[in-house]
Amino acid sequence: MIKQPAYLKKGDKIAIVCPAKKLPGSIAPAIAILESWGLEVVLGQTVTAEHNQFAGDDALRAADIQGFLDDPEIKAIIAGRGGYGTVRIIDELNYDKFKVDPKWIIGFSDITVLLCDLFARLKIQSIHGQMPYTFEKATPESLDSLKKALFGEAIKYEYTNSFPGRSGTAEGILIGGNLTLMVMVQGSASEIDYRNKILFLEDVGEQEYSIDSMMHMLKRSGKLAGLKGLIIGAFNEIATETIPFGASPEQVIWDIVKEYDYPVCFNFPVGHIDDNRTLVVGKPAKLIINQQNVVLTQS
Repeated sequence: MIKQPAYLKKGDKIAIVCPAKKLPGSIAPAIAILESWGLEVVLGQTVTAEHNQFAGDDALRAADIQGFLDDPEIKAIIAGRGGYGTVRIIDELNYDKFKVDPKWIIGFSDITVLLCDLFARLKIQSIHGQMPYTFEKATPESLDSLKKALFGEAIKYEYTNSFPGRSGTAEGILIGGNLTLMVMVQGSASEIDYRNKILFLEDVGEQEYSIDSMMHMLKRSGKLAGLKGLIIGAFNEIATETIPFGASPEQVIWDIVKEYDYPVCFNFPVGHIDDNRTLVVGKPAKLIINQQNVVLTQS
């Protein structure tokens, strides 16, 4: 059975930690926004810690998040930023107290490792959404979607898909995150069962050949065949290849999944973009695609 953490209410405490890369500067604006939602913000040691590119060494980052996982007064934990490093500490985390009294874990990008781990090992829902480091440039709509998810309001997104996909309706548990990290956790305890799920994927700074390679890996491992639906978010800041690959990320992905019959949409507002809308991993979703019109709901 999938567990849903308790929704937040005014006066609850939310902790900010950095399980991966160090913060390059102040996150005061993000703290102010969280406080304006009626939340009490608690800062972990990793918010100001530095160890090479990381927010403190592995031991500190693991201990920082562990303390908040175990603290019953903390009702949610939001990663300050992504980058790289969560995979280095994921196996050090102890969920004994957390699984009895789960709380919302929020983040995206590198934090995909943690979101996958929570669902694969514990069947606990988590939130893929904006992080304090990205709050300043975030659209009001993306921040509002995060607030709604945390406080238990229904989520509904409607948009026009600029790259043709496949029409249809799908209902199922929503999983996903950063493509690179979804591939990274394959073969580990954090690997998710994709069968009968609606999958969303996004990535940043990859070359087309790399996207092609990772998608083929998911296909060859059987991950793509049994989906209920596929949501492709932003694939931006594509690195230039010396010899052109000859296809956009959208075309690369479509060529790999076009043989299946489930609905597929592209350009969904999720990923390393200002308008990174919140999605609840592990929660039921309904996806309706009518030609290029897309509606996704989680209620």
